Amino acid sequence: MTMMVRTAVAALRCRRCRLPSLVRFATSSSAASASASAAAAAAAETTTHFGFETVETNEKEGRVKQVFENVAESYDVMNDVMSGGLHRLWKDYFVKQTSVETMAQMIRRNHNHDRGDDDDDDNNTASSLAILDVAGGTGDIAFRIIEATGCLERSKSSGRDPVSITVCDINTEMLRVGERRARQRFGNALLDDTQALSFREGNAQDLVNFPDNSFDLYTIAFGLRNVTDVDGALREAYRVLKPGGRFLCLEFSQVPQPLLRSVYDMYSFHVIPQMGQLVANDRASYQYLVESIRKFSNQTDLVQRMEQAGFEGSTYTNLTGGIVAIHDGWKSMETK
Repeated sequence: MTMMVRTAVAALRCRRCRLPSLVRFATSSSAASASASAAAAAAAETTTHFGFETVETNEKEGRVKQVFENVAESYDVMNDVMSGGLHRLWKDYFVKQTSVETMAQMIRRNHNHDRGDDDDDDNNTASSLAILDVAGGTGDIAFRIIEATGCLERSKSSGRDPVSITVCDINTEMLRVGERRARQRFGNALLDDTQALSFREGNAQDLVNFPDNSFDLYTIAFGLRNVTDVDGALREAYRVLKPGGRFLCLEFSQVPQPLLRSVYDMYSFHVIPQMGQLVANDRASYQYLVESIRKFSNQTDLVQRMEQAGFEGSTYTNLTGGIVAIHDGWKSMETK
């Protein structure tokens, strides 16, 4: 996040009198301090963190991309290592919190009623449910939504599904793995015929391929902390959501309980990188992932950043003592 630093320097003025040497020295020191502060502020605008390492802002995106290219084929293994296998339960609970099952049932009933005997889905104006899953390349969240919304069963019928899930990721390798897994798991009809599932390349902080007010639900799981401009990503999430749309984020967070935090830190820094080396021959990527969690916003800070982006009713729910948290916010119905 870009930090705006304001430095106020007091000017000492004197009418045709010589300042004592001590005052002259203090004035010089203040000027030097102001200059140093200004330089630090300028540097802060061009640098960010990559784990615990400070890097140029325009460098982070490429380095994060490389991390996920390295782990794309073993993404499930990576998540098992990072969470001790708990990520599967967290994701199940996360998708349940979206209420997509209930929404899909309502949409399908309304859709069938609205179109009547008209089987031309491209021409009817029936209600629909559009979901955007960002940083979801390999499909972990999208596949759960597919199953919860009955899209697989619907794919056995003709015509376009009124429920659609778009997986967006900046990493083409992750998308490739995700689409391959989707076709193996669900078949081709879901992607090619009913078009309930699609994979699109895109950057969370600049969703240029998606117009304003496009989606009813925006989900992002274990991806927000890897975005270079988190505030930009939140603003883009708000932009692409329809009025009344919902934002849900599942992310590693900060553990408030000291004893659990101590145990968690020990596991994170001493076990996870070593396991990354053993199971994936890639200690560096796992070390970055551990460090990136510590550099990310805590629960209340992220709520504040969501509110600054425009979201209303922003809240969070801790899971497993705060190791992860679900953040939830809404776009105002009155937004144009």
